[in-house]
Amino acid sequence: MQENISQQRRRLIGSAAVALAASQFGIMGLARAQAKPASPFGALKQIDAGLLNVGYADVGPADGKPVILLHGWPYDIHAFSEVAPILAAAGYRVIIPHLRGHGTTRFLSNATFRNAQQSVVALDIIALMDALKIPQAVIGAFDWGARTACIIAALWPERVKGLVSVSGYLVTNIDTRAVPLPPKAEHDWWYQYYLATDRGAAGYAKNTRDFAKYIWETASPKWKFDAATLDRSAASFANPDHVAIVLHNYRWRQGAAAGEAQYDALEKRLAAAPVITVPTITMEGDANGAPFPPPASYRQKFTGKYEHRNLSGGIGHNLPQEAPQAFAQAILDVAAM
Repeated sequence: MQENISQQRRRLIGSAAVALAASQFGIMGLARAQAKPASPFGALKQIDAGLLNVGYADVGPADGKPVILLHGWPYDIHAFSEVAPILAAAGYRVIIPHLRGHGTTRFLSNATFRNAQQSVVALDIIALMDALKIPQAVIGAFDWGARTACIIAALWPERVKGLVSVSGYLVTNIDTRAVPLPPKAEHDWWYQYYLATDRGAAGYAKNTRDFAKYIWETASPKWKFDAATLDRSAASFANPDHVAIVLHNYRWRQGAAAGEAQYDALEKRLAAAPVITVPTITMEGDANGAPFPPPASYRQKFTGKYEHRNLSGGIGHNLPQEAPQAFAQAILDVAAM
């Protein structure tokens, strides 16, 4: 049975949240639940943090130096299933939260807008650190998680001991969202345009697992994952807020959906592309099929101790799960910088 710090608040989430997500985007239905293999993390923990009751894995000694690992989309905490034991064996306490809209993470209030703009997701992690009384941590991440980690390192550097970011500096500039890209680049972001339509919203809600499978195959063309691995992560997409969060994230990034006014000041700071001063290692796989910036384009954004690592051997977008030893080593190395 899962350890739960606030069962009463979690009971607030149910059919009303499902209806809210559907009404916000004009869709009905959620990702179908998948058969879920046993988690290598054992029982997850739950804690109230900010707007959420966060589900998270907590691996390693309780008094170990903290490492926070952040997943992306369409992935979940199991992207770090092989990374976490390596770090725990080295004496680190490894915290791996389900981001909002994933796994066992739930909103504390049905009335909260299902917002997924970049600053809000970063604030979720700051709130989690506060709730767990973690003043500072090494943060390692990819995809959505890497954007979140970069934002925390840029805006709250005192909270970050070191940063490992797959694909480098991923902060979104709200002032340039509407600027068209060259045709090939626009094509690479096809799913953002699809999810901006009613047809895409309905299609994603109906075919969530298959959507994830296709993204995994195209973003990591040489990764030979099996059905059980996909099913384990796809179970996290049965979260009642998952569809709403994914749709808002990509619609907001295109300027097709508004954020919330209370976060405008943070977004303006991020639009200025603030530098990251904390020790950082950026990473890229040689077979990443997802869009990513060339390392030279973001080198100047990291002004502290810095290293970039290119991985060979057919490593794709989900670098922590495809190359767990290399990712874990980067965490250990940046902690020692």
